[in-house]
This record gives sequence, C-alpha cells and structure tokens, in this order.
Amino acid sequence: MKWGIVMRSMKIRWAKILPVGIALESLALLLCIASLCLGHPSRLTQEEIDLAFDEDKYLAVQGENEYIKWVDFNVSYEALCKAYDLDVSSQSEECRLNWIELLAYAAAKTGGNFDKKALGFLDEAAECFQNGATVEKLKEELKYYGYYLESYDAVLGGMVGEYEIENEQGTWERVYGLKAFSPIAKGFEYSDYDDFGSSRSYGYSRPHLGHDMMGLIGTPIIAIESGYVEAIGWNRYGGWRLGIRSHDGKRYYYYAHLRQDRPYAEGLKEGDEVTAGDVIGYMGHTGYSNTENVNNIKEVHLHWGLELIFDESQKDSDNEIWVDCYALTRFLSKNRSEVQRNDETKEWTRKYKMRE
Repeated sequence: MKWGIVMRSMKIRWAKILPVGIALESLALLLCIASLCLGHPSRLTQEEIDLAFDEDKYLAVQGENEYIKWVDFNVSYEALCKAYDLDVSSQSEECRLNWIELLAYAAAKTGGNFDKKALGFLDEAAECFQNGATVEKLKEELKYYGYYLESYDAVLGGMVGEYEIENEQGTWERVYGLKAFSPIAKGFEYSDYDDFGSSRSYGYSRPHLGHDMMGLIGTPIIAIESGYVEAIGWNRYGGWRLGIRSHDGKRYYYYAHLRQDRPYAEGLKEGDEVTAGDVIGYMGHTGYSNTENVNNIKEVHLHWGLELIFDESQKDSDNEIWVDCYALTRFLSKNRSEVQRNDETKEWTRKYKMRE
C-alpha cells in the first residue's frame, strides 16, 4: 500500500524559515491562505495536497514492509476536544463514533491543518459515518485517509475507551471516556508553553523534542498511559529518567529531569507494569551531567516526550519520531490523577485505583 503524506519533516520545519525552504509545501500553504482570504473553506484540493507530498521523506520501505517514517502532529486542542465530545456523546447511539477516525477525516480534507474552519470537517465526518460510511470506504475515497488514521492512532490509540475506576465509596464504576492522564498530579500547579523544536545545545546542537512543564521539586509525576517500564536510570541529558512503552508498543513515553536522590516511586524497576494514573516519580532538575544524581538543569520541570514506533528499527536510531505534545498536554489536563501522601514514607500514591 502506498500512502501520500502531507507532512513536514523536522528538516523542513527548520528550512521553512529560510527562502530556500519556500518550495512546494509553502505553495500549498499559500494557496490555503488565499482560499481563507477569499472566504472559501480551508480545504485544499487534491492537487494542492499532492504538491506538498514527497513519499520518500515520510514512508520507509524494507523489502515488502512499509511503515511510516515521520508524523507531524498538528491537531489542535480545540479539535481534540470536539472529536472527543462527539465520540463520547455517541456511545449511547446506534452509530458509535471514533474520535481518531473523525480527526483522520478532517486531516485528509485539509492536509493536516487544524484551523478553526477545519473543525467543521469533524461535523462533516460525524455525519458521514452516521450515514453509513466505513473506514474502508474512506480509505478508497480519500487519498491520505489511511495515513492519517494510522498516524493518529499511533499518537492517541490508548487514550479513550472503557475502563473501571474506584469511587469514594470504594466500589468500582464502569466508565467510557478519557483513560489517559495529565503527567502532573491533581492539585499541583505548573506552567508551560509550546516549546517543541526550540534549540538545545548541551552535548550538541539539537531541537527540543518534548514538552516542558515547570513546577516545584517533588511534584508527583503520573503515568499518562498504562504500559511497561522499558528504561529507568541516569541519562546525561535527561538526568534521572523513565521510559514507559504502551501495551500496543506504538508509544514510548519519556519522563526526564526527575528529583535528586529519590526520583522514582518506591520500588519501581525495569519491566514493571504501570497503570495510567499511577505515581511513577517526582519532579526535579537533574541532568546535563555525566555524573549521576547532579542538578545541572536551571529550572525545576518535567520534560515529557512522546515517541512513535511503527517499526522497531526506529527505536534508538536516526529515524526516531517525536511529536509536539503541547495541545495534547492541554487536552490531558482534563483528567488529572488525585493523589495522597503517606506521612511516614513521604511517598505519594494515587487515591482511586483504575483497571482497564
């Protein structure tokens, strides 16, 4: 299967600020802006989308296997909220909508651009599915629908669904909705901004491939999604850090700069299973040192990153795929894990258990 992919690679992301970077992608963008100025919908024509497409940059081929090579996740906070609301509100109806399928439809219509007008395509997608459209049919009719569907499923696939949560009475409730959590526990303040791609120079010059959330030392850090501890320990860049792989293997969550001396939840080790909402560690400012347990980061914060893995060859390679998590972080703030402190051990744990 061949996908067309209307995306910017990291190289294009930086090149676009230079005159030499104003090429086919910029042409498509200018056509889109012109369309908006004329009052037309922000939908690109297929020809305009195709102009921005370079398959070699976004699709890798190994023998008979093909997999996605890069994802530029531009879904806005507003689009995430609207697609989620459409999904949840439809669960009691005959036609149950899937928020990822809705977002993929809108992206296929707009080339992955999520401005305010693009939100209308979510309604159009909902109506399309309610009128009997299927994913298979849309893959045939919309040239890039299959790509966006697989890409967005890799980003969001474990975040919405049915689960059970403990209530104040100690009994279990079955719930459908957001089952992923903010990485910062409920009741703890933080500040952030969209810093994905900003420059970093320690060790070597590189873009910032994560999202920073500034707060206080010791703030409980929460597992965003359920999975397994794949990496734990010291890293010269991330300090005390954790890497958690989702159960489906598609997402690798990276939590860095954890607290000096006591960075992790008590007893946590490589191979352990964690549940979304669990306390996994504590905010600090360790890192930027070859020597372990050093506070060399100026500002106390959590750096969390989301790496997508379509093929295991991408892990720890030159083809790592990290996505901009700013809008996603705002969305996840809708679900913050309530925690409680053990005064004897000084450890924080979740207040209400969850099972999927």
